[in-house]
Amino acid sequence: MFHHNHFETILFDLDGTLRHNIPSADAIQFGFAVGLGVPDSWECRRKGARWVHYYWAQSDDLLRDIEKHDLLERSFWDNYATRYFMALGVPEDGAVELGPRLARLMEEGFNPQSMVYPEAFDTLAAIREAGYNLGLVSNRSHPCHEECQELGLLPYFDFAYAAVDVGAWKPDPAIFDRALRETGSPPERTIYIGDNYYADIVGAKNAGITPVLLDPEEIFPDAECVVVRSLGELREMLIPRCITNKEAKLL
Repeated sequence: MFHHNHFETILFDLDGTLRHNIPSADAIQFGFAVGLGVPDSWECRRKGARWVHYYWAQSDDLLRDIEKHDLLERSFWDNYATRYFMALGVPEDGAVELGPRLARLMEEGFNPQSMVYPEAFDTLAAIREAGYNLGLVSNRSHPCHEECQELGLLPYFDFAYAAVDVGAWKPDPAIFDRALRETGSPPERTIYIGDNYYADIVGAKNAGITPVLLDPEEIFPDAECVVVRSLGELREMLIPRCITNKEAKLL
């Protein structure tokens, strides 16, 4: 059960939670797959989206693929697209044939805009004003500090770092150790909000932190955690405690 008056630190994921690709990689990739013959249904898209989340959450498949291919090589992305088709239910022979075609379509046709929705800024401002500790913990393999500054996110946080900065990737609980040291908050008084169930939610649970899943499209309808459809919904969950906390500081 989520009790808003129990927490003092709120940690945020970056990609897919605060920063978004417009249009999203999931939408474009599935659209191309439909053009190549995959059934156009919400259940099929959900299946693909769940697999993508699983794959990038330090899955065994990802780790094996990195051993075989450089991430900058076409062979990695050809293999990735092949795995995606198989996750959608395409037989292996067909997936092997279609994978490179999808990879080329993504290479040539996926040119998203990076943006932060106004709701994210409003939510961060309200939570920070309320007196919570705020931190950003990204699963990126390269530093995110400069981009967070360019996006206007950095001023809202007491600290921000990426997995590469600490040498641990979600769902490894070690990625959260620095955040807990920075705030001095025990894990049981800390919340982590992210959009990837396999990385963010499992990782937070592994660290003893309360997870909150941001899932506006109901990719994970069976999630075993608190789920919000928007950051505004998270703000509404926390604001009652925020007011009480702010008043308490004046006593």
